[in-house]
Amino acid sequence: MSIRKYIPNTITCANILCGAAGIVFAFSDSLESSFIMMLAAAVFDFMDGLAARFLKAYSDFGKELDSLCDVVSFGVLPSAMLSRLFMPSALSVCGHVGGTILGLMPLLLAAFSALRLAKFNLDERQHDSFLGLPTPAAAMLCGSLAAYVSVAPGGILASWCRNLAFIPLLTVLLCALLVSEIPMFSMKFGTSKETPMREKAKRLALLAVAALSVAAAVTFGLRWTVIPIISFTVYIIINLFFVLFPQRA
Repeated sequence: MSIRKYIPNTITCANILCGAAGIVFAFSDSLESSFIMMLAAAVFDFMDGLAARFLKAYSDFGKELDSLCDVVSFGVLPSAMLSRLFMPSALSVCGHVGGTILGLMPLLLAAFSALRLAKFNLDERQHDSFLGLPTPAAAMLCGSLAAYVSVAPGGILASWCRNLAFIPLLTVLLCALLVSEIPMFSMKFGTSKETPMREKAKRLALLAVAALSVAAAVTFGLRWTVIPIISFTVYIIINLFFVLFPQRA
C-alpha cells in the first residue's frame, strides 16, 4: 500500500496540533505565541491541499479531517484567545457570574465556525469564491487582534477591547458573517481562467493593502500583528462594499 496517500492527512494533523498548542498558550496568557501557532496551522492547512493535489491523494476522509482540524485551529483557538483577552474586563465590571457569562461570549465563534465549515463542505457553489466569511479570515482577525492588544495594552485597540460592548459586538458581527450568504472573494489567483477582472482587482487591492500595512508597521515601529488586523478588516470591508453598492461593481 502506497504511503503517499497518508502524507496529506499527516500534514492536516499537524494543523490541529498547532491549534491545540495555541489553546494551551492562550490559557497561559501567551496570546502572541497562540497567534504564531494559528499562523503555523494556516500554513499546514494550505500545504495539505497542495500535497493532495500534487500526490493525487484526494479522499472524503481527508476532506472531513481537514474540517475537524479547522474547527480547532480556526474556531476554538481564536474564540479562546478573545475570551481570555476580554474576561478580566468583564469580571472587573460585571462581577463573577455576569462577568464570566459575558467573558465567555466569544466562544460563540467556535460554534459558528463549525456551522460555517459544515455548510462549506456541502455547498457546491463555493469552489472559486465563498458565500459567507471564510473561517480562517475570521480567525486571523480575532487572533491578531488578541495578540496585538496583549503586547500593546496602552494602545487605542486595547482601550476598545476593554469596553464591554466592543468584543461582544465583534463576536456577533463575525458569527453573522460566517453563516451569511454574502459573496466573499477567494485569494486563490489560479483557481479558474474564467475569473472576472473585478474579482482579480479585489485580490490585487487586498494585496496592496497588506503591502502598505507592512510598510506602515516598519515605518512607525508597530507590532507585526497589526498587519493581519488591517488586512482582514479591509477584506471584510471590500466584500461588504460590493454587496451594499453593487452598481459600483
